[in-house]
Amino acid sequence: MTADPGPPGRMPEPPTRPTLTREYLAAAALALIDTHGLRKFSMRKLGTAVGFDPMAAYRYYDDQEDLFDGIAEALFTEVDVDTLPWDGPWRELAREYCLRLRDTLLRHPHAVQVFATRPVRSPASIDTGVKMIAKLHADDGIPPAQALRIARCLREFTIGHALSIAVTKLGAGRRSRKPRPGSSDYNLLAEAADATTLDDHFEVGLTAILCGFQHSTG
Repeated sequence: MTADPGPPGRMPEPPTRPTLTREYLAAAALALIDTHGLRKFSMRKLGTAVGFDPMAAYRYYDDQEDLFDGIAEALFTEVDVDTLPWDGPWRELAREYCLRLRDTLLRHPHAVQVFATRPVRSPASIDTGVKMIAKLHADDGIPPAQALRIARCLREFTIGHALSIAVTKLGAGRRSRKPRPGSSDYNLLAEAADATTLDDHFEVGLTAILCGFQHSTG
């Protein structure tokens, strides 16, 4: 697994040169969202936080949506795809990628929505997609179109899971109390819930999906 980059919300080190960069602004924006939440974020607050003109971010990003694309790219970079087990079987590679992506997104629960609502089209992301499809074809002869379907299924399952867990955790304070053991409304569902955690089913689902692909691809 990748090393923990530090607690979410920590502002990145400023660039050594007296100018901003797209990468630094995306990292700073992610840190602000980690700390204050997505709803309280604005381009003006970002400019103020980095100590420049409040509108400085517009010199590097067309608008907030463009900046959010940059944040999604920063999250993808955090997955550290270069150190994935590219030399192993493709299912092992896919499993590790999904686990890392899940862990990365859950380190930034306020930003999961940003990643979930836009395609990541950075050169690194595109290169990873090409390598993934080539890997499935080389290992099992899976045609590129089918390999892309598999990759999309895995990505959507992983992001959907992270989004569900993030929303649940962020709204934990508003959830109703669970029934206690011994109470009249403590049923089998409540007992099962006490024996699990919010996200301990991810690997169960991931294993089932990968096994299903094994049967469907021969």
